[in-house]
Amino acid sequence: MTSINPRTRTSKFATLLLPAALLAATLPLAAASAQEEGIPTQTLIRVDSKEPVAPTIPTTSLMVNNKPSPITSLTPVTPTGTQIAILIDDGLRRSASLQLEDIRKFILGLPAGTQVLVGYMAEGGVRSTGFTTDLAGAAGTLRIPTGIPGISASPYFCLSEFVKTWPGNEARSESGPTTGNKARFVLMITNGVDPYNGSTSILNQNSPYVQTAIDDANRAGVVVSSIYYGDAGIRGGRANFSGQSYLQQIAEGTGGVAYYEGLGNPVSFEPFLHQFQAAISETYIATFDADAKGEGRDRLVRLQVKTTVPKLKLKHAVEVRPGNHESAPQA
Repeated sequence: MTSINPRTRTSKFATLLLPAALLAATLPLAAASAQEEGIPTQTLIRVDSKEPVAPTIPTTSLMVNNKPSPITSLTPVTPTGTQIAILIDDGLRRSASLQLEDIRKFILGLPAGTQVLVGYMAEGGVRSTGFTTDLAGAAGTLRIPTGIPGISASPYFCLSEFVKTWPGNEARSESGPTTGNKARFVLMITNGVDPYNGSTSILNQNSPYVQTAIDDANRAGVVVSSIYYGDAGIRGGRANFSGQSYLQQIAEGTGGVAYYEGLGNPVSFEPFLHQFQAAISETYIATFDADAKGEGRDRLVRLQVKTTVPKLKLKHAVEVRPGNHESAPQA
């Protein structure tokens, strides 16, 4: 009977186990490498220049959390790939009814195939019948605001709730990249005052609710613009300043535009609506990779976009959610 040296047996087992051990050791490295590569992500970039020039990949650079991330595609938004939500504060002064015709003409003048929604901000949410390509039908839902002071509770509560429950959000997946979403734009018509911040003082313009609304909009990939108009119950210069200051913060944080910086109410919405439509037509979808660092897709990462074209400015959200897709795949 042949005996086996225990040391020889141990050596043989070690030899058999070595490949498995090496494989196990390489798996975390492979996962880390894949994680470092990031996941496909999209953001909206708007051209801001008196003589707009179409941005191109060679002339545009993008950084995520201060690290370069190559742009893989850069395409203009299309009418059929666009959703526009017009959110009207239901607490506006009833004189806002004089502006309804301008809004109606704007909706009817949108390119065919554009999806539009008219909603009224009330009690911390938005009341609407949803998005539609029936522009005449959407225009027909316009009505005079109720004019009840403070009925919205806060326009920023309403905005946060709306973008988090954006119609069609059921197509989003928390386990992988988002697909099938259209480029999303919001136009808020409100006085912008946040009554829950406690004051309209020039020394108190850091509302956590405004910042939360910015974060929620960026997670949903929504560009937020606004037109200032006075509330039925809040008057005076301080309210005017405070509201427009917050609306400017929302616009800068999401890549939108805050229209009107005067005193009182604008005489007409028509020039602002024209500029808003032009801004949408000068918006592009940039695709790149963003690293979530294993912290989940709700995590926002810092975004910087620059161009080498002289006098050309590019506006965009200051943060983006890794894996966020702003539009359906381009044909």
